[in-house]
Amino acid sequence: MSAHTDPVQTLTAEQSWEHLRSQELGRLVTRVGETIDIFPVNYAVDGEGLLFRTAPGSKLFELTVNADVLFEVDDHTDTAAWSVIVRGRAEAL
Repeated sequence: MSAHTDPVQTLTAEQSWEHLRSQELGRLVTRVGETIDIFPVNYAVDGEGLLFRTAPGSKLFELTVNADVLFEVDDHTDTAAWSVIVRGRAEAL
């Protein structure tokens, strides 16, 4: 890598979805009032949506109070690392 190469690159939407499809475990971030929580969840990609299943409890309760969420997935190799953060609204199916 040359001294002038920026090691941080912005992923395209297509690259982001490709990375999301390559993993099964992500982190769901919720916020209720001043409380921010982060939960590890197994997930699947459906088109340009993310699906996860949860039992009644903290995650589901917090999503009924405030459906605005962040979702993060990341991974690394010996030579590179990436992180995708999705901002959206959770909906019960």
